[in-house]
Amino acid sequence: MKIYICLSLLILGFSLHSCGENAANKKPAFKINFVEETKKFKLGDTLKAEIETMIDKKIDSVVYSLHGNRIGQTKGNSNLSLLLSDEKLGKWDLTAKVYSEGEETEIINEFTILNNVPPVTYTYKIIETYPHSPDAYTQGLEFYKDTLYESTGQYGSSSLRKVDLETGQVIKSVELDKSFFAEGMTILNDKIYQLTWREGEGFIYNIDTFERIGRFAYNQSKEGWGLTNDGEKLYKSDGTEKIWILNPETLGEEGYIQTVAHNGIKTQLNELEWVQGKIYANTYQHNGVAIINPENGAIEGVINFSGLIEVLGNKEDLDLTNDVLNGIAYNKSNGKLYVTGKNWDKLFEVEIVKK
Repeated sequence: MKIYICLSLLILGFSLHSCGENAANKKPAFKINFVEETKKFKLGDTLKAEIETMIDKKIDSVVYSLHGNRIGQTKGNSNLSLLLSDEKLGKWDLTAKVYSEGEETEIINEFTILNNVPPVTYTYKIIETYPHSPDAYTQGLEFYKDTLYESTGQYGSSSLRKVDLETGQVIKSVELDKSFFAEGMTILNDKIYQLTWREGEGFIYNIDTFERIGRFAYNQSKEGWGLTNDGEKLYKSDGTEKIWILNPETLGEEGYIQTVAHNGIKTQLNELEWVQGKIYANTYQHNGVAIINPENGAIEGVINFSGLIEVLGNKEDLDLTNDVLNGIAYNKSNGKLYVTGKNWDKLFEVEIVKK
């Protein structure tokens, strides 16, 4: 009926823009306010929210939700009080369904949850040094059954490799088509999963033959950066603050955490590695590795690897803007941790030392 009314008005010379104009400019009936007059909270804080009535309407009740889960209900104009004790960190929407005079209205207000403690700072000690191929623009590095695997990037030279740790020699490799820029990789149940950067898909390989046996799409995430797994699920970074959690069977994105410190949300997390229940993540173009709680996204520690580049044999040949620290591999069978960088000629076994 509304379409015909608008068409009739158009024929009579009225502007079509006027149809529905009242609805578009209608004053909202309600608004969510935070009592503390801030949208930033920390773990341990109590968030208090209230509903402001913008027009003359009586509120019967309000149902609040966070992450799609109901967190509370209030009667009339009573305030919501929520202790932020075990919530995921980052930017989230507080949703309120307001029931008033027989009508239901849904309203949203965004807020941020920060960690309540600063990250612990660490430095390192070099335990052993190994050769690393200087033509490897390292994007992913991982041990699987005591064997080292590596994903290398750049259009025209991207590859997947099996590498001899002691000599740095490539045992087996497969090249990607020049239209793909390879990124992070991880290995789960004898399958290698490798990301591409901006091509919107990843590849699956047979670990013995390196035969490509499947592909998977990224869905909501726009790019591929780092990839790791906890033995069950896969975790994928995309250059934003989000680390996506992937279903191991479908590779679908089933949710995400956001990487957050005590003072803000952090982005540019690149190569990922699962180390003793935490996610270690390179920060692109920085010398730091973040230690992330995979449950809530809290950055619990930062390892400063400044100085590693100074002991390389090919430092003078590197582009210091792009040939940066990137590559973390943890061998869980012996508890040793290894790091390297893009086009670096050395790979280091390191010990992490608390400052």
